[in-house]
Amino acid sequence: MNRPIFRLAYQWPNKIAIVDKSGEHTYSSIFNSSVTLSKILKKSLHGEIQERVAILCPNDASYVVAQWASWISGQIVVPLSPLHPSPMLEYYLNDSDTKVILTTAQFENIVQPLAEKLQQKYLLLEDHVTMDFKPLGKTSFEENDEVKMLNIENNISDEEYFDLNAMIIYTSGSTGPPKGVTLTHKNLNSQINCLKTAWSWTNKDVILHALPLNHIHGIVNGLMCPLHSGARCVMLPKFNAADVWTWILAIEQYYGYRVNMFMGVPTMYVKLIENYENVFEKNDRMVEYVKAVCSQKIRLMVSGSAPLPSTLYSRWEQITGHQLLERYGMSEIGMALSNPLNGERKPGFVGQPLPGVNIRIVKDDTVLIEGNDKNIEIINPVNKGESYIGNLLVKGENVFKEYWRKPESTKKEFTEDGWFKTGDTVEYVDNSFKILGRTSIDIIKTGGFKVSALFIETTMLQNQTIKDIAVVGLPDSTWGQRVGALVVLSEPNTNNVEPKKSKKELKSWAETVLPPYSVPTVIEIVDEVPKNAMGKVDKRSLLKNNFSKYLESF
Repeated sequence: MNRPIFRLAYQWPNKIAIVDKSGEHTYSSIFNSSVTLSKILKKSLHGEIQERVAILCPNDASYVVAQWASWISGQIVVPLSPLHPSPMLEYYLNDSDTKVILTTAQFENIVQPLAEKLQQKYLLLEDHVTMDFKPLGKTSFEENDEVKMLNIENNISDEEYFDLNAMIIYTSGSTGPPKGVTLTHKNLNSQINCLKTAWSWTNKDVILHALPLNHIHGIVNGLMCPLHSGARCVMLPKFNAADVWTWILAIEQYYGYRVNMFMGVPTMYVKLIENYENVFEKNDRMVEYVKAVCSQKIRLMVSGSAPLPSTLYSRWEQITGHQLLERYGMSEIGMALSNPLNGERKPGFVGQPLPGVNIRIVKDDTVLIEGNDKNIEIINPVNKGESYIGNLLVKGENVFKEYWRKPESTKKEFTEDGWFKTGDTVEYVDNSFKILGRTSIDIIKTGGFKVSALFIETTMLQNQTIKDIAVVGLPDSTWGQRVGALVVLSEPNTNNVEPKKSKKELKSWAETVLPPYSVPTVIEIVDEVPKNAMGKVDKRSLLKNNFSKYLESF
């Protein structure tokens, strides 16, 4: 439906939209709080529109109120994370030229010194809106009591909204200073609608949300899709494996409803499996119960934001009966590829194009493949025995408008005919796409061979002694690059024994499962692989910090 998300609240005023730590919030209570806040915001910005409003709110209904209020008043949302250090937050606020920060008392200690230093205004939601909520308890989906919906006091039409900028999401900055990805309301609407179609969202769905709210995954997939569908979103303050299992298994079932969807990153599923093995696995009846509940009550479990190892995919299926649905997306395009809701899901693959998304595979400026969810066409066949491997390009209304105030960077990332260059290398096999990694970082060129770091990682994770791994290309004067691996062992090195034996054993084993040119020749044993809040590894930082001895000797 082509209306701004907040206007859709008129359709379901009495339904529960958000469940959080304080209780249950209806669509009408969130809408009315948003309208009230939008008037204060409008006054604070002297009636201007398209100003930047930063949001630093907890994972609860206050975030939605701040987001909707910003949009109702015609502003551009800049979502921030409390996990980011102060200098990073300062960079985002400066780069976006933020005019007002919306926050809550919980994060005032973070916001106040920044606002003072940058001479910016900030508003505490508690000072301006009262969040009406119902205590957790039995509720029904259809309540017919009439409620009053406040009037929106602006003259922006639905059509005008869709041409306005809606949000600036900052990239991870792995290729330089973080860039602000500018998304319009039309972009967001396209991203939402393609997922609603592909994953069959309805107003009966109840999703469990434990993702950060400064990334596409948590904002669009986990929050905006349910609210755009009239569904219900259970928001946890943060990811906690025990809390997730409590909701999935309805262990404290007094809510009158239960969740039927969950989305996470691979690291979350690792933590859930660890918790399962500690709490449930020793009890045969609980093993049966977990599998029965997940198989019968949960309709969809999604993994994304980082590659999903096949061993993790298989273990999760063994525990829950669910084949995790892996998909591919990024800040600039939302979601582009997805395994099917109904149909074969292959570990390591990210499926086919989503509705409304056009894709190309390009190699050396030659288009190999082009298509969409209806049809994939071979433009230039490869030689027999070769794979369709190349750079992934995307086009469609889902694709972002520009990098905020960086026209040269924007121009550089698009082809002359308007295709966005994702920077990812993909392979097309048996009507399905496989991400081989970042073209610049995850494709290692060694001795004339192009090696996928992700392929090495997923292959080596089959070894039960390896808990986690990150593979990078290290400079080498003979081979161009050699393969380096940062490895976390399943059994911690509690005796401080020199891990030379472990390294030698890992290398010997790798030689039995990998082509000779793919075997890591530099292995470092560490306690953990550094990752960000979305479970992603910044491999450039990893190279500098974890392989510094090798780089110095080189």
